[in-house]
Amino acid sequence: MIFDSLREIQHRFGYLPAEELKNLSKKIDVPLYRLHGVASFYPHFRLTPPPKADVCVCQDMSCHLRGADGLRARLEERLQNLSGSDVIVRGASCLGRCDQAPALAVNDRIYTRLTEPQIEEMIRDVVSQGTLPEPVPSRRGIACASDPYAAPAERYAVVRRLVQSRDWDSAFALLKASGLRGLGGAGFPTESKWQLVRQQPGPEKYIVCNADESEPGTIKDRFILTNLPHLVIEGMILAGLLTGARKGILYIRHEYDEQEKILEEEIHRCEKAGLIGPSILGSDLEFDLELFVSPGGYICGEESALLEAIEGKRAEPRNKPPFPVTQGLWNKPTVINNVETFANVPPILVRGVDWYKAQGVGGCAGLKFVGISGDIAKPGVYEVPMGTTFSDLIFKHAGGIPGGRKLKGFAPSGPSSGYLPASLADVKLDFKALADAGSMLGSGAVVVCGEGTCMLDMALNSTKFFRNESCGKCVPCRVGSQKMVDLLTGWTQGHGSSSDLALIDELSDALRLTSICGLGQVVPSPISSVLKHFRDEVEAHVSRRECPSGICFSGAPSVEAHAASRHA
Repeated sequence: MIFDSLREIQHRFGYLPAEELKNLSKKIDVPLYRLHGVASFYPHFRLTPPPKADVCVCQDMSCHLRGADGLRARLEERLQNLSGSDVIVRGASCLGRCDQAPALAVNDRIYTRLTEPQIEEMIRDVVSQGTLPEPVPSRRGIACASDPYAAPAERYAVVRRLVQSRDWDSAFALLKASGLRGLGGAGFPTESKWQLVRQQPGPEKYIVCNADESEPGTIKDRFILTNLPHLVIEGMILAGLLTGARKGILYIRHEYDEQEKILEEEIHRCEKAGLIGPSILGSDLEFDLELFVSPGGYICGEESALLEAIEGKRAEPRNKPPFPVTQGLWNKPTVINNVETFANVPPILVRGVDWYKAQGVGGCAGLKFVGISGDIAKPGVYEVPMGTTFSDLIFKHAGGIPGGRKLKGFAPSGPSSGYLPASLADVKLDFKALADAGSMLGSGAVVVCGEGTCMLDMALNSTKFFRNESCGKCVPCRVGSQKMVDLLTGWTQGHGSSSDLALIDELSDALRLTSICGLGQVVPSPISSVLKHFRDEVEAHVSRRECPSGICFSGAPSVEAHAASRHA
């Protein structure tokens, strides 16, 4: 209720006027300090009037590799003759368009693949006329090997079958035998999580889908929601039937307005077909499903912070235990899984465990959606067998590195996974294989770094992302992430010393051991991995004031100029 009201006010005024917040406080009987606390926490809300053109250039990983810093600087120069109150050009955290980098948002509409003159013309038009073009829509209807339904009429077959048979135990047995694990990062066994919620007493339980992917490089859920929305929704309905939950909430990031509309259409179709509602297919079974649009912020991807947001609060992570399976949304038992996990359930229950296990290679099971971006010829989302090597993914599926350059390193799953060197490119896309390599499968967000990339610069870029997105609740993350950025910035500017290396180790231990949630715990991952695999490069910066890639230090080619030359 709070978010809907705040959005309505911002839609009318362009921001949240103080007087309107006072009126809302009285109307919904919520203290004014709480409304201010919520509105000031989320980046989607504004407490002051916006400029006519609020231009946000994505500054993280893939966009950084593709020259976003230079794009931002050149836009500022091109638009400098416009009034500062009319146009603001600033950096932004990941916009979820890593495969189309560099991306920018103008007044919350996201654009990619525009030339700089086109961008300038668009911004001048919005200042003079107040109009913006519609972004290019995503391509839809892409066939996926994981979809068990050949035609729309066949969809939701598992729901129809289970409503009739009520054979919950067999469905649980299939999920357990498949070994399906959460595909959003943690990798917790799906069947175990659902069983834990099923076993909790009381009739009030919830199913929550986390579609708030906002870590740099992570784009697979956007693809799945665009092309396989029926599998995600069927997976959520099945979770409700199997656990006894009667309410589902699909939490989607606010930058995915196109996918929001796709899901609304699919939910409406399900309601008309009797697959969702107070009497599923005329039975005594009930499951209601609604969308919740995130008010913004990477921290909302943390499961307990996401629950706080749904409850109308600041998205600050909860201390654990208790865990969501016992005390989740509104302190009731809650299943939280990500988009890809829910989408995997119908294929397993339609085609069986043998089919699922046969899809993987090298002893792995299932198919995996992987987003690949950065220094790559064909960025995008690929559906590949689990167990595929990163070498095959990079060079066979995604076309290798432009310009015939060699692979230098890659992040297996965005900044939280750290960076691996080219010598480990034959590691498999698999939970255990990546853990053994000192990384993680995570959400399957592969960011490729070709030769000529400064890995210390990339570690700094990733650490800035975590610093910017820290919710600030706990001191280790709030202060430690800034201190980490300060140290790495010094190294890239020639101000560091060898004694900083011991300080980095101490700071990393403190962040890992004392941060409340996973964000603070992975802040050290980028620099820890770079120190492990690219230490000579770091020591060249610290000891000799040299950047082997020619990117850092005054007088050296800028990051953006170097990136532009590599991708020209």
